[in-house]
Amino acid sequence: MAVPAIPQRLTAPAPGWTIDADVVVVGSGVAGLTLALRYADLDPAAKVLVVTKDVLSSGSTRWAQGGIAAVLDPRDTPAEHLSDTLVAGVGLCDPEAVRVLVTEGPAALRGLIATGARFDTDDAGELQLTREGGHRRNRIVHAGGDATGAEVQRALVQAVQESAIEVIEHALVLDLLKDAGGRTAGVTLHVMGEGERDGVGAVRAPAVVLATGGMGQVYAATTNPVVSTGDGVALALRAGAVVRDLEFVQFHPTVLWLGEDATGQQPLISEAVRGEGAVLIDAEGNRFMAGVHELADLAPRDVVAKAIMRRMRETGADHMYLDARHFGEEKWRTRFPTIHAVCLEHGIDPVTQPVPIAPAAHYASGGVRADLHGRTSVPGLYACGEVACTGVHGANRLASNSLLEGLVFAGRIAEDIHARRHADSPGTATGADSSAGATNTATGTGSPEDAAGTPGSPEGVAGTATVRPAIGAPGADDRPAGLVDPRARSRIQGHMSRGASVLRSQESLTEVARALVSTRWTPVAVEPCTESWEATNLLTVASALVAAARNREETRGSHWREDFPERNDAWWLGHLDVSLTAEGMTMTYVPHGQRATELPEQVETDLVEAGLDPAAVAALFRAAADEDLQAAGDVTSLATIPAGQTDTADVVARADGVVCGLAVAEGVFAYLSEGRLVAERRVKDGEQVTRGDVLMTVTGPTRDLLTAERTALNLLTHLSGIATLTGHWVRAVRGTGARIRDSRKTLPGLRALEKYAVRCGGGVNHRMSLSDAALIKDNHVVAAGGVAGAFRAVRDAYPGLPIEVEVDRIDQIEPVLAEGAEEILLDNFAVDELALAVRLVDGRARLESSGGLTLEMAREVAETGVDYLAVGALTHSAPALDIALDLRGN
Repeated sequence: MAVPAIPQRLTAPAPGWTIDADVVVVGSGVAGLTLALRYADLDPAAKVLVVTKDVLSSGSTRWAQGGIAAVLDPRDTPAEHLSDTLVAGVGLCDPEAVRVLVTEGPAALRGLIATGARFDTDDAGELQLTREGGHRRNRIVHAGGDATGAEVQRALVQAVQESAIEVIEHALVLDLLKDAGGRTAGVTLHVMGEGERDGVGAVRAPAVVLATGGMGQVYAATTNPVVSTGDGVALALRAGAVVRDLEFVQFHPTVLWLGEDATGQQPLISEAVRGEGAVLIDAEGNRFMAGVHELADLAPRDVVAKAIMRRMRETGADHMYLDARHFGEEKWRTRFPTIHAVCLEHGIDPVTQPVPIAPAAHYASGGVRADLHGRTSVPGLYACGEVACTGVHGANRLASNSLLEGLVFAGRIAEDIHARRHADSPGTATGADSSAGATNTATGTGSPEDAAGTPGSPEGVAGTATVRPAIGAPGADDRPAGLVDPRARSRIQGHMSRGASVLRSQESLTEVARALVSTRWTPVAVEPCTESWEATNLLTVASALVAAARNREETRGSHWREDFPERNDAWWLGHLDVSLTAEGMTMTYVPHGQRATELPEQVETDLVEAGLDPAAVAALFRAAADEDLQAAGDVTSLATIPAGQTDTADVVARADGVVCGLAVAEGVFAYLSEGRLVAERRVKDGEQVTRGDVLMTVTGPTRDLLTAERTALNLLTHLSGIATLTGHWVRAVRGTGARIRDSRKTLPGLRALEKYAVRCGGGVNHRMSLSDAALIKDNHVVAAGGVAGAFRAVRDAYPGLPIEVEVDRIDQIEPVLAEGAEEILLDNFAVDELALAVRLVDGRARLESSGGLTLEMAREVAETGVDYLAVGALTHSAPALDIALDLRGN
């Protein structure tokens, strides 16, 4: 008997009702609700609809124990967070996506706080920060000790309930609707209940956002709730979207072990427990992480999960232990109350007993392929959160980056939808795509005709989707349809846990693949219902995951092949993209690092690690080329140099100083030559160089060398001059405890580069923009009617945003301290006044000295005890460091 193909649409009744919306968000976790709220804020007149499979407060977010990672400690930096994330991702993170995450993350977290989320604070009212595996700094905020997800979900649900956003609960989304041009036109869904809307219906919308969470229920044992059946990934595959990196399923190393026969959702023991000092031991009490990784028990999750599995195999045990008895009862009850209660519920007292643990399926690092704005390969379809593969996680997610990813990319998607909607359909107040012809026929399950072509009811209330009757028969669709017998669900999960779990091999994966094919066949007709739709989704996702895992013949991150135990960058430094066609799954290998900026991959990586946006830097090169090269090009080089001539040139220091901008200069050479020039750096940014040192050699067409020379040297000499001057100031105050920092006195378009140069010289950055922190100056005080009024205005408008204030007299200090200033900028204070200010403040706020500073007086100022010396001259008047390009000639 022929085995049915994996269906490209789900068998379902025709829609019995239809509504219109501007945006439909599928899922009610941190990603979905944040996105809905953000879009509603951008366009208050829009009709925003959230569809959720359970109640609004259900889903994976509320189960998150650990917290949210963000750079909030002044000693931490986005570059460090980025570095930790790239290390955890084992070569497959998209550096630009990670840069977006770590640089936009703090503001996104502040936005969540403004929404009403309450995080744990210390006695001084500051956010408590802790560590988790893979992080080298304390940067995890948490709530209720170990109930962060529950607090985030509570705050977002309350905000949605107080808004005009409409919510449909108990609704399983089935398939995507498309118009005749292949663009998203809405979704079909089934509402499980009775009321104004029940059964199968359709939502017509030009933008659909998948925020459906994970697919952990594809395994027998998981930390995911029962609703996490991979519905979003399966829908995307059926819609023709590309999914990426599905083989990288993260198995949380410390899940409460409830016995070898335990199935379904298992209690999680947060990584934060190890972050607070718990250690892993075997049945004999031996610690086994020392020597496995430099971070030992705080190593990235894939490392810890593999170490646990190895120890289990070595000892013949079916679980290991997490020992935190030294915490004592008070710490367990206050810092980890949820975990403590769960352990007691299962007969384990973590105060007196080690906690039995074993790895279980936890998080999907891969998912629906999405760009930096959440766009998938299907126009109008977006993906956000765990269902998406943005490139942030690579082969293994860094702990507590997931909630942050949902926050950051939700905002980006909302802004992209809003910009496109108003660019394409100015003045349109409904969910219809006004550019679609009235004869368009949508495709998909039970898709009503005119799915994207009929405007919504003009009398509909803003923000509330309008109920409409079904309109017409299903559109023509000859894609394979079908359903999987719901009784196969437990078999799918069992096969996946046995052969495609933490340990995999060609033999085990082949066995699972055969079993999944057999599961498609059923001797009885399968009726459309929630159980059969979920089973079909599970089988679809499992089949794609196993296909990718069989193909990737290496061990990398959370993908562990026993028969290929080593990482293999020569063959497998790339991504596996899976699509679904009528013939079945198709797979494409995409080498890692294919970028749209036309810069070498190493240059892009170096720029991102420096906190720079490769696309913005490339745009700078483009602007330079437009200035230099008119229609005729570099006429001197064209006239004097034969077309085929090649050469090598040395970039040489003509003076002593600190070098900065080598990756930028290399990018210029590569960009302006379209890749024909190849550079080799001889030193690193931030290094002290002396006159005559060769900083870089560049080889390639001579014409290209001389055409790119001026732009490369302009940037390199300017940035190196800033780094050199900063270095002089840093040496002047060395040993005092004060730090040198910059201001916003930068050249337009060069701020990010110039502030990077300050860091290369040993200084630190103040605000990158006017939105990083509130800085109240004298004119703000006048406008607000006093210091107290200015503080209140900032707190009301931007809760949680750091507040700094500038003063120019001693008597102004106490009032601003009373209002809660976190940092005071002492403008043009004499040295004796600075010393007095330090004594008055007595550690209650950070202090900066600014105005009138000279290098000669720097040490005297620093010795007063101020925290920072702000030197605007670093960026606006630093002399360039003399650097030249010497052509070797033939």
